[in-house]
Amino acid sequence: MKTIKEMMELTGLSYTFLRKLCMQNEIVHIRTGKKYLINYDKFVDYLNGEGRA
Repeated sequence: MKTIKEMMELTGLSYTFLRKLCMQNEIVHIRTGKKYLINYDKFVDYLNGEGRA
């Protein structure tokens, strides 16, 4: 599980885009307080066209 800022560094995608994916439940994530934690492996699957798993 990685924060949005960590995902930005790994993928090169913007903070706004990653946050929007979380808010629309497009990717596997959990919310802890104000932070979104994204499942990196599932996100890679999402980018490969496998959709939300």
